[in-house]
Amino acid sequence: MATFLITYHGGGGAPSSPEAAQQMLSAFQAWASSIGDHLIDPGAPLGAAKAVSAGGVADTNGSRPAGYTLITADDMDAAVALVTTHPFVGRGGTLIVSQALTP
Repeated sequence: MATFLITYHGGGGAPSSPEAAQQMLSAFQAWASSIGDHLIDPGAPLGAAKAVSAGGVADTNGSRPAGYTLITADDMDAAVALVTTHPFVGRGGTLIVSQALTP
């Protein structure tokens, strides 16, 4: 099984009320249960970020993932299939699936 990093982009930001936050959490928990042992790390939302390069340190100017999750799957197609029902997509967000390469 390969490991995949799922990064969250867009999606409308923070929930508008405690009830909306609970609905989002419940939907995520239902999705996480649906993929079972494929879930390695449910991840977390991400906050402020800085870009570090040979040229120095800079602000990311808002181009950063909003969160992450780690899953396992047999291949890229299987990983993509696991996240097509993710509730973040239903809220207008985009999930980027990246395979972790190991030697």
